[in-house]
This record gives sequence, structure tokens and C-alpha cells, in this order.
Amino acid sequence: MKDTDPAGGGPPDETWTDAGSTRDRMRSQIVEVAAGLLARGGREAVSTRAVAAAAGTQGPTIYRLFGDKDGLLAAVLEYGVAKYLSDRPVVESGADPVARLRADWDRDLGFGLANPALFRLMYVEAVPGRPSAAAEAALSTLRTRIRGIAAAGRLRVDEELAIAMVQAAGCGAIFALVAVPEERRDPRLAEAMFDAVVAAITTGEVETRNTRPTTAANALRAQLPDLEMLTDGERQLLDEWLVRITH
Repeated sequence: MKDTDPAGGGPPDETWTDAGSTRDRMRSQIVEVAAGLLARGGREAVSTRAVAAAAGTQGPTIYRLFGDKDGLLAAVLEYGVAKYLSDRPVVESGADPVARLRADWDRDLGFGLANPALFRLMYVEAVPGRPSAAAEAALSTLRTRIRGIAAAGRLRVDEELAIAMVQAAGCGAIFALVAVPEERRDPRLAEAMFDAVVAAITTGEVETRNTRPTTAANALRAQLPDLEMLTDGERQLLDEWLVRITH
């Protein structure tokens, strides 16, 4: 017995499948074209007219697929960051937690310098108070790295402050370097920024008496989700006490 279409009683209509594939191909083509325009000329170069002309389509098609220019830019950002993350090597889980943070720092620095327009779109041109999905993904990775340092008993300050400091230092280094011609960039800047922020948020190999309670509290707080012998209420109460110690 042949398959039939439940709605009409006849054979399945493949038109919708073909239309969906065509739509996806056109969407991908437009995003790739827009990404190229962004890389060469910045946000101003990504006009609906320019993208449509380069992609061999019409402006209304872009509006149907992306809603508006902001929707198109969001898709370009997602495409660029996804491509970067797919090429990103995996750092061994047993590596020193600060070394893992350093590896991420170096890779993100390279990405920002190679894709300044995309990086600016990711952090500067987003709606204030509403970070892009790409920025949120990067923040999640950074949070994991800082949590690893805390779990190792080497975090001098509380996790949220450490995350904010590393993110500010990283973005600042990239924007400072992008602001000058490539031949005049000082590669020592990013190195010095990383060393400075690590010195500020970690205890190093030797703890001082003043930092020991904070690092111990940070280490225990990082492992709270694994303390299954405690109830949810007990973990919440312990978390409140540990936060008081680290702030």
C-alpha cells in the first residue's frame, strides 16, 4: 500500500520539503554573504540592499527570512561564533585551571583581532542589558574556567567578581589593540593584562593568611552542587554563609 497524505488522501506532497530546503540554502547563502560584508566594511556595509545584491536576491526575501536588519546581524553573529567554536581545540580536563583560562584567553584574543567587526557586534553593539547569545555562550565558558580555579582553592575573590574582571580585561585588551594599526600593536599588552588580572584574582601557589578563608570558601562553594548528602535547603543556607565570607 502506498503512503497517503492524511489531509488529502493522496500521495505525500514533497513540495513543502523542497521549499524548506531551498529556504535553508538561501538563508545560509545570505548569512555568509552578510558575514563577508561585515568583515570587510563593518556594520555599515551590511545594508539590506548590499546584502541582497551580493546574494543575488531581493530585499523582501531578507525581511521574510530574518525579520529586519537586526535579525540578519544576529544570524551573522551566530554563524561567525559557531564557526569559531567548531575550530576551537579542546583543552584537556586535567590541565592546570589557570593554564586552561590562559588557553581560552589566547584563542579569544586571536578571534577578536581577526574578526574586529564581529567582536564589536558581539559586545558593543548589542542592546544594553541584553547580551547576545554569543556573548552569553562565551560567558558560560568563562564561568566554568573560574569555577575550576575556585574548586582548586586558588581563587582570591568571589567568582562573579573574577568573571567580570577577566571579561573586562579581555575585551579591553582586544579593543585597545584593534584601535591602532596592526604594525604598531604591542603584543606585550595582552600578555601584561592577563598576568595582571590573574595576579588580582588568584592566590598563586602560596596562600597568605589573609586570603586563606576566602579561597577555602570559594573552593567549597564551587563544589556545593556535588554535596549530595545535604538537602537543597542546607546547600542554600551554606551558600549564603560562604558568599558572606567571600564578599
